[in-house]
Amino acid sequence: MSNLQEAELSSHHEPLRRRKRSNRAFFVFVIIWIILISGGVMGAKWYSDKIQRDVAADLERQTSAQIAAMQQDYTQRMDKLEAAYKEELAQLDAKVDALNELLTFTKDNADSKTDNSNKLYTQLNEVKKKLNELQKNLDVLK
Repeated sequence: MSNLQEAELSSHHEPLRRRKRSNRAFFVFVIIWIILISGGVMGAKWYSDKIQRDVAADLERQTSAQIAAMQQDYTQRMDKLEAAYKEELAQLDAKVDALNELLTFTKDNADSKTDNSNKLYTQLNEVKKKLNELQKNLDVLK
């Protein structure tokens, strides 16, 4: 009877051992899957952050390059406009001087009844107005 009891006891413990082993295996399987999934999520987050930083850096480089190009273009345009205004001012200044000389010559040679001096004064005032307008535009551009 002792053999029979031992056989019953050993057969009784064997399913319990198999259940414990299968429970452990299932637990290890679940833990491994949780580790794999969390590793994949963390890897995806790291990769997306890296891509985002790379895109932001590229965008910043492109933007700064475009801003530098625009500043250079703006500076060139301003220099051209300033040179053009200075040239026009010089021309108008020369015209004013010429009109002053002509006016002085006309005053010296004309009698008091002629209207030439009034015409020259009018022209001189118009040229001075244009000269002042150009000077104001130049100041605004600076």
